[in-house]
Amino acid sequence: MQAILVQAWSTGLGSVPAQTLGHRRPESRWTLALDTAENELDRARQAAEERRLVAAAAGGSQAAFERLYRLHAGRVHGLCLRMTGQRETAEDCTQEAFVQAWRGLRGFEIRSSFGTWLHRIAVNAVLAHQRRRAELLGLAASAEEEVAETLSDPGVSDAALRGDLEAAIASLPTGARHVLVLAGVYGYSHEEVSAMLGIAVGTCKAQLHRARHLLGQRLQLAGEGS
Repeated sequence: MQAILVQAWSTGLGSVPAQTLGHRRPESRWTLALDTAENELDRARQAAEERRLVAAAAGGSQAAFERLYRLHAGRVHGLCLRMTGQRETAEDCTQEAFVQAWRGLRGFEIRSSFGTWLHRIAVNAVLAHQRRRAELLGLAASAEEEVAETLSDPGVSDAALRGDLEAAIASLPTGARHVLVLAGVYGYSHEEVSAMLGIAVGTCKAQLHRARHLLGQRLQLAGEGS
């Protein structure tokens, strides 16, 4: 099992541009509706394929699990990296998350979201690592730890701006950063984040507000210093 968890994370190819026809045709509601239907059909096919892979992996197929790994490893690694701030630690937590997922697949409800289930396992792996680290350092166990950001947002194309954003997020208080990563970056609800981190929903909302406020301040300071 360990052997299939050492591949580098890969990104998907961009969408292929549509072929142009010999004549121009105005955009219409019909073509937009057709595109939407095709996208929905494609998502449905992907979801069905993932359910098939999960069922096969739960039955013991390592090939199916390796396929699931390749589909989800990038996002899981990104989550772990944002929550640990260290690439080596993030790789360890990513690997641990997939090992735990492999062991727990028989208890996974196939009708649920495999990606969300996997993210929760990854968050638990990160928090467990942080507790072990805190104990080794003689500190009180806490759900707060160093967080770093390596956002691959295509809207942030300027390298300097990207660097400022990463540094600003890395400098946030750890509790606020956890909530920012899970709620602000990955889009989990406050209820989901509070369950993942073991904090109250009100605390989650306050931390997200605090993170956004401090992030704005840090980015403003970075801009003034450039």
